[in-house]
Amino acid sequence: MTRDLAIPMPDGIQLMADHYAPKGAVDAPAVLVRSPYGRRGPFGWMVGRGFARQGFHVLIQSCRGGFGSGGLSDPLGDEHDDGLATIAWMREQPWYGGRFATFGPSYLGYTQWAVAPYAGPDLRAMATQITASQFRDAAYVGGAFALESALSWTTLTDTLTRRFGGTALFTAPRLTRRAVLSGRPMAEFDLVSAGHQLPFYQDLLTHHGDEPSAPYWAKRDFSPDVADVEAAVTMLGGWYDVFLPWQVNDYLTMRRAGRRPYLTIGPWYHVDPRHSRPALAEALAWYRAHLLGDFSALRADPVRLFITGANEWRDYPDWPVPGMSPSRWHLHAGFNLFPEDPSPSAPDRFRYHPSHPTPVIGGPVLLADSRPRDQRRLEARRDVLVYTSPPLPADTEMIGPVSAELFVRSSAPCADVVVRVCEVSPSGVSRNICEGVRRTLSSPGDIRRVPVELWPIGHRFRRGHSIRVHVAAGAYPTIARNPGTGRPLADGGPMIPADIEVFHTPEHPSAVMLPTVG
Repeated sequence: MTRDLAIPMPDGIQLMADHYAPKGAVDAPAVLVRSPYGRRGPFGWMVGRGFARQGFHVLIQSCRGGFGSGGLSDPLGDEHDDGLATIAWMREQPWYGGRFATFGPSYLGYTQWAVAPYAGPDLRAMATQITASQFRDAAYVGGAFALESALSWTTLTDTLTRRFGGTALFTAPRLTRRAVLSGRPMAEFDLVSAGHQLPFYQDLLTHHGDEPSAPYWAKRDFSPDVADVEAAVTMLGGWYDVFLPWQVNDYLTMRRAGRRPYLTIGPWYHVDPRHSRPALAEALAWYRAHLLGDFSALRADPVRLFITGANEWRDYPDWPVPGMSPSRWHLHAGFNLFPEDPSPSAPDRFRYHPSHPTPVIGGPVLLADSRPRDQRRLEARRDVLVYTSPPLPADTEMIGPVSAELFVRSSAPCADVVVRVCEVSPSGVSRNICEGVRRTLSSPGDIRRVPVELWPIGHRFRRGHSIRVHVAAGAYPTIARNPGTGRPLADGGPMIPADIEVFHTPEHPSAVMLPTVG
């Protein structure tokens, strides 16, 4: 291993990297890894030594502004230019064999997408995990602001380079929770969690209202070019991961372009250590196939899903899976949930107080255990509407995208609509399966159709269990509180309670679309 290689960037900054060379290999392919989290420790040992022992050169580089690399960190902003400059440097090295792959989860996966469409034909393979080609939509999920994930990540990356930075993964969530419960304005939460302003957190607040095509985000969004990626791509995600919907979008984009990516989705959340081993195993099989021509370890079907509720792995030829059809489950009077169309009825009502926002129990968060949890304490609140189906007469499998179409009237100019699907056991335990949010602007008094995209699922609802749907206007602190005014996030100012009505009539048939299979 050669440590602390200084790789020059076009602006004169040098980024540091470690090179792991395979023993005795001639003309060996390379694996490039670019990380903001350091390049040594257990990760460097597993990835660097692990792939080198399998016959690959491995170059692990620290991104700009951290762990010895020069310059100032501008999260998401420099990975395209720095990544391409690193590839150009790698091609000039005497050990470079003319073909390479990329590897890494989360931000490390984003750095792969930042160069993939532009890297040239010697990029043969990519192994990406719990990531996507753009992070904007995960930061502003449904147009709202993913407060807890944004603040915890910016606090984490700030803490990593300090003394005792190795504990940041554990301390950042606690510091974030302290900040969001501090009573300070949202623009000052970073002062509580980190002790000073965090530039990227402030950028996320400032650019919340920007369109994807605005200069700040256009520079950081590589989804428009995913269809142009010619390298073979394998993707690994988790049902409870914050990036899953957009990872699936990348898969679908490649499929529409005639590519054949692989997709694995397990019962994992973002920082779940259980996905590390399959990530490495799948990457190794992928590299052997597309860099060495050995396809013997690849599975026949490109899609592998862990079906929760059934607790079993299954392989499929594609996503969405064959035989899936969306079924509408309508909200009905009396807080019932049926496939049948609703009858004329009065709307259901609740009041949302932004000064006491509706909390959340579980759900996808970046630095937390996001596995399903019992929702009964949340369901007892007056600001959460709860609709429940009769017990299911048979096991019912639902695998695919989930969405909702609600008809809502709000007394406030701006409101968030949160929709959550749960499974209720005969004992009454209610566990969340998936959820989503949509921020909506409207004139007070208008009935507005609100489409909500929820996380995709692969789940078996058991016979005798019920399907339950929550409708709320908050999920704090996963989602920032909505003050009701429609003003920019960082402005602060007054907060307006919202009286919200949810309609379920033949003219306004609010429903959740579930992906029934079989």
